[in-house]
Amino acid sequence: MSSIEIKHLPEEGDIVIATTQEVTGHGAYVRLDEYNGMMGFLHISEIATGWIRNIERYVKPRQKTVLKVIRVDKAREEVDLSLKQVSGEERKSKLIEVKKNEKASAFMEIIKTKGKLNDSQIKEIEDKILQKYDYVYDIFESVAKKGIETIQNVGLPPEVSNAIEEESSKIQIPHVEVRGILDISIKKPDGIEIIKNALSSVETHKSTSNVSITYVGAPKYRVIVTAENFKIAEKAMNNTVEKVRSIIDKHRGIFNFIREESKKKHQG
Repeated sequence: MSSIEIKHLPEEGDIVIATTQEVTGHGAYVRLDEYNGMMGFLHISEIATGWIRNIERYVKPRQKTVLKVIRVDKAREEVDLSLKQVSGEERKSKLIEVKKNEKASAFMEIIKTKGKLNDSQIKEIEDKILQKYDYVYDIFESVAKKGIETIQNVGLPPEVSNAIEEESSKIQIPHVEVRGILDISIKKPDGIEIIKNALSSVETHKSTSNVSITYVGAPKYRVIVTAENFKIAEKAMNNTVEKVRSIIDKHRGIFNFIREESKKKHQG
């Protein structure tokens, strides 16, 4: 969905964001934020299971709520909604979508101002982005993670691509860090050189993961792998450890690997 797109009418089963306008004894009247403020109704029977003593315990005036569309009368443009039928995963996914669209709107407004663009030009840029990405925000996240090279095939003017790169630098990308200690030694005259070459061969700086190795004190070396998630990090760590192990074993050296505590943090 475009960051500035307003849809006309929802479909049955859609997950929507609504702002409560009025609470009555039999339910709540709400405005659908993504549908030009059209009204919908949330019946008391669709708020929660069981008997409800106080509706405002669940929905309050001016409160934004994630709801599911359960009936659409297209002729009358009437929409019935449910709160109790929204799963935890659907609610989480919708809130992430809304947050992405809000951030994208802010970024595009900055690009519009800096580039002295009009609404029509911004709409054209967003349409191009949405041919390649699910959300406008995704292009900013892609550049933040992998660099401006990843959007060369979108067909944007250079000045717009540069502006996207500049705004993308403001995004903090979550990443995880897995660590361990390599305890290795080779009893040969050139043992130290062999170990250095082995460790240098596994240090990498890829778009998905980084592997760095630092000297702790003979014969220990710390290996740190950073990646977007633990699955990618663990795979990179396992590959790194096995590659070093095979080299050390080939030279009849001593090899031991000790895991350290993993961390989750932000970069950017």
